[in-house]
Amino acid sequence: QVQLVESGGGLVQPGGSLRLSCAASGFSVEDFPIGWFRQAPGKEREAVSCISTSDGSTEYRDVEGRFILSRDDAKNTVYLQMHSLKPEDTAVYYCATRRSAWCSNRPYEYPYWGQGTQVTVSS
Repeated sequence: QVQLVESGGGLVQPGGSLRLSCAASGFSVEDFPIGWFRQAPGKEREAVSCISTSDGSTEYRDVEGRFILSRDDAKNTVYLQMHSLKPEDTAVYYCATRRSAWCSNRPYEYPYWGQGTQVTVSS
């Protein structure tokens, strides 16, 4: 059974950093891409970044290099390191996966989702 569990969200001041984790079970993160999405209140879910099976990562938002993806195969976990956070980064962050070798920025192409973790950037 495919499961994804996010953690690491919280309240942080502008300019601060957070590291989100996406722990996977039921499959190997080496075999399928992990996408990160976010959804702010009243807005549609949007793609943030994705790491493919070849370890290549793609940014879908203009995060200006502030967000960095990494993968720990031994822990079957993908991390989203976020720096220089801004109030507009406030959202629920989700990780997702799909049975493909390739990333996608379309949420509907991902059948498996975590429960989400809240990130709030505020002073």
